[in-house]
Amino acid sequence: MFDRERLLEPFVGEDREIAARILDLAEQAYRYNRPEHGDFLDPHGQKVALEIVRWLKGFIFRLNGGYKAAERKRLSLLPDYFFADDIEPPVVALQAEGDFRFTKISHRDVLGRLMGLGLRREKVGDILPMEGGCQILLAAEIADFVKDNLARIRGVPVAVRPIELEQLAVEPEEVKPIRATVASLRLDAVAAAGYGLSRSKMAGEIKAQKVRVNWQPVSNPAFPVKKGDVLSIRGRGRVVIEDILGTTRKGRQSILLVRYR
Repeated sequence: MFDRERLLEPFVGEDREIAARILDLAEQAYRYNRPEHGDFLDPHGQKVALEIVRWLKGFIFRLNGGYKAAERKRLSLLPDYFFADDIEPPVVALQAEGDFRFTKISHRDVLGRLMGLGLRREKVGDILPMEGGCQILLAAEIADFVKDNLARIRGVPVAVRPIELEQLAVEPEEVKPIRATVASLRLDAVAAAGYGLSRSKMAGEIKAQKVRVNWQPVSNPAFPVKKGDVLSIRGRGRVVIEDILGTTRKGRQSILLVRYR
């Protein structure tokens, strides 16, 4: 059907593992003549998936996270004679509600509780906070298990029910363009400008591996960045290097950033 080793040759490390899983999906879809759905992928994993599927002939693919701007998405592969619109979405939403007037829950609280049920991280998509609880995107095959077993979050009893994807409490992203000048296109300098922090504090964040470039952790403050790169810090949104505008008279780099929150 395809030359597996040749297709995997450009990939190394974790990227190779992702690419191999995508090829496994393709082999299953071909062998059993049915759609196959992979695990949730972060944006970097999605990029790897798209790099490998573009070489696969005879397949249709879809990325689905439950809503358009979802960060984590599942790849679906199906033979090209299927009608993609007739396939049941592989992502479902649950809403967990409780009395959280005196206890604030975070993304980490919800994810930790789900992992405590024995789930794999790859089966959990985005987690959306809301007044009185949260909404959780999940692989369809585990939704009933979570509905029946998620009883508490941070010690607070919760009622869990399925909801339609159209009911997701997705807030529109806040977009802020930022024009700045930096001494160089080092990660610490550009990220400091984008997030409004001092360069020394940002260097500490980077060394602690809290900063990602194109969704990959980077620990070197001097890491070079370029136009199109996406910088992200959990809980603080992401910054896209929209353009490099040139060099000022004083030899600094003029840049245009866009921050999403």
